[in-house]
Amino acid sequence: MAKTLPLEGIRVVDLSVIWAAPFTTWLMGCLGAEVIHVDNTQHMPDFHRMFTRWPFPGDLDLPGGRAGRPGRKVGERPWNRDAMWARIGWNRLSCAINIDTPEGKEVALRLVDKADIFMENNSAHAMESLGLGPKVMMERNPRLICINMPSWGRSGPYMNYVGWGALHEAIGGHDWMRGYPDEEHPAHNVFRFHMDSTTGPTALFGAIMGLIRREKTGKGMWVDYAQMESMFHHFGEIYMDAAWNGRDTRTIGNRHPTVVQGCYLCRGPEPTEETARYGGERWINITINNDEEWKGFCDALGNPEWTKDEKFSDVLSRYKNHDELDEHISGWTRLHDNFEIFYMLQEKGVPAGPVQDWRDTYLDPQLNAREFFQTITQADIGTFRYPGWPWKFSETPLRVLNPPCMLGEHDDYVFRQVIGMSEDEVAELTGKGTIGVLDKNAPYPWAGPMPENIWGEK
Repeated sequence: MAKTLPLEGIRVVDLSVIWAAPFTTWLMGCLGAEVIHVDNTQHMPDFHRMFTRWPFPGDLDLPGGRAGRPGRKVGERPWNRDAMWARIGWNRLSCAINIDTPEGKEVALRLVDKADIFMENNSAHAMESLGLGPKVMMERNPRLICINMPSWGRSGPYMNYVGWGALHEAIGGHDWMRGYPDEEHPAHNVFRFHMDSTTGPTALFGAIMGLIRREKTGKGMWVDYAQMESMFHHFGEIYMDAAWNGRDTRTIGNRHPTVVQGCYLCRGPEPTEETARYGGERWINITINNDEEWKGFCDALGNPEWTKDEKFSDVLSRYKNHDELDEHISGWTRLHDNFEIFYMLQEKGVPAGPVQDWRDTYLDPQLNAREFFQTITQADIGTFRYPGWPWKFSETPLRVLNPPCMLGEHDDYVFRQVIGMSEDEVAELTGKGTIGVLDKNAPYPWAGPMPENIWGEK
């Protein structure tokens, strides 16, 4: 089997923020690229590290919020311990450069001189404001693949507008389509933004195309990537239905536009305020597309008398009487465990799947059989299992190259070996706060000192 990873030998300078581009560079790191993330201790830190900016009292008691830390403790260096950062911070390196200063910008450009790919997803005008626009970079490094991926791209009337996932989900129409039919429902929508996840693989594709073109021409390439345009392709039929038929598709909750589908409560703990907050209810998703699947479903139930009713005799009849059918289905699912139903229906060829909580997912036999989770140890976090890469290659086994990088952990390597700074230059720029982390236990002057003993621990 090949030992060389697909992007081994490729260096990526990473100024990305907030999931979309960090996910892209994480994928690059998984493929073997040397990804150097540029932190800035004189400025607000990376969004994923920022989740650890001194939590408010009570945050650690919330099921989501900012409680994603090992042992639910803030720790001595919380910026290295947040779950958001840990998930996306492995297979990359970290150096600290204050790019807000002229000297810091020059250091960043010297790093770009040594790079094959540059990646960022700030607002469209941010890089030019910093003096790090694509024209400047590619004049210095003509072989650079420079990827700028603001939400709207780098042209058009919205170019200089700023925002993040929630805003763009709404403008793209996704919020109009997803969630529960009842707009007053407290969980009408979810705090997960489709655009951020769709952009990673597509941007990676663009980077690889740039590298292939460079092999043929010797020239780099600028990629003007609009995240919104990537997300729009996932809703193409909705836009076409509006254009062709004048229909305005709205959310239908757990239902399907044409066939029987639902999410049904199963046997398990009774729904309470506690189970609603922390999980415990058990649910199953079931879809019945056609008569063959309906027959399999009825067989799994033992063909009770109600399944022979003319109201459920064909696809259209079942859909017209969906509400009544849901009552029958729910009456059956409440008697069984969701995994029990999952196996029963799948054996009959009926699409069904349990709604898993995070503990279920970690124990999932399919994911574990494919060795999806990767065990990683990091000094400030400990040893845990992390979600792994989305591919398996027949000739190239992927591997964990680095644990989640700690702030400025690789300063020496980046400044001395990659850029080639002298000891005197490193000392001078470190003393000015241009590069490096002076105090690894309190790196962010803007944040102030860490509060003491808010919860009886630091």
